[in-house]
Amino acid sequence: MEFIYEPEFWVAVSFFLFVGGVLYLGVHKKIAAALDHRAEMIAKELDEAKRLREEAEKVLADYRRKQGDAVKEAQAIVSLAAKEAEILAAETRRSMKEHFERRMKLANEKIARAETEALREVRAAAADAAVAAAQSVIAAKLTPEAADTLVKQGIDALKSKLN
Repeated sequence: MEFIYEPEFWVAVSFFLFVGGVLYLGVHKKIAAALDHRAEMIAKELDEAKRLREEAEKVLADYRRKQGDAVKEAQAIVSLAAKEAEILAAETRRSMKEHFERRMKLANEKIARAETEALREVRAAAADAAVAAAQSVIAAKLTPEAADTLVKQGIDALKSKLN
């Protein structure tokens, strides 16, 4: 029994006593429970992190979809504005053309009326000049006997037209 005097023997005995005491007191169960609790907490945190990541991915996908929709909507607005501007420009050109044509028509009508009026005035002046010339020619060449004959013929022609 010399091994009783060896320090390794007493280290082994104290180790087994320590392990026996730990097992007797159930420290290993407490450690296992603490480790299990810690594992559950880590699993919950991982699940929460996974859920948060999925939610963040959904929010990111929703944001990207909304961004795409906003870009499409902006393009549609720009396209619509361009079409409306083109329509407005065409309508303005048509309106200006109609206005110009209407003004030209009015100017042409005014010119035609002025020409007609000028022609009438020229004719009236020519008729007045012809009457004046005829009066002066008739007064110079007509004798009283010829005047009486012309008056009688006019009266007879008037009587025949009235009956």
